[in-house]
Amino acid sequence: MASFTCSFGAAERSSYEVIGTQGVLTMDPAYEMVGDLKCQLTIDGKTQKTTFKKRDQFGPELSYFSRCVLNDVEPEPNGLEGLADVRIIQALLASEKNNRPMELPAVEKGQRPSSEQEIHKPAVSEPELVRAAAPSQ
Repeated sequence: MASFTCSFGAAERSSYEVIGTQGVLTMDPAYEMVGDLKCQLTIDGKTQKTTFKKRDQFGPELSYFSRCVLNDVEPEPNGLEGLADVRIIQALLASEKNNRPMELPAVEKGQRPSSEQEIHKPAVSEPELVRAAAPSQ
């Protein structure tokens, strides 16, 4: 069973929680670029905490993608990763509609992203806020 809430019109949150049969994984904050990311994993009552130091997560993606475009190189991950995500979301919606689990064949792919592709950029600083009205409903 899964429940997702994503919105630009809701209160600001930067966390997620995955609850399994033997444990819980929590990231809070999970998506910030100006602070450390904190992970807590509890399995069978034993908790392990991990902190990932702040760094720019988005800048390296832009730099890498730009290099791929300029050098006519297929980026990795590519559109197949997005297609796999869309297939999962469609299966989740079908599962909810039909009230039963859905079987989803794996996406065949020769290459997967690897840690050798990791690019580090320094952390970004908190942006200066602009006095603007919130989006209207």
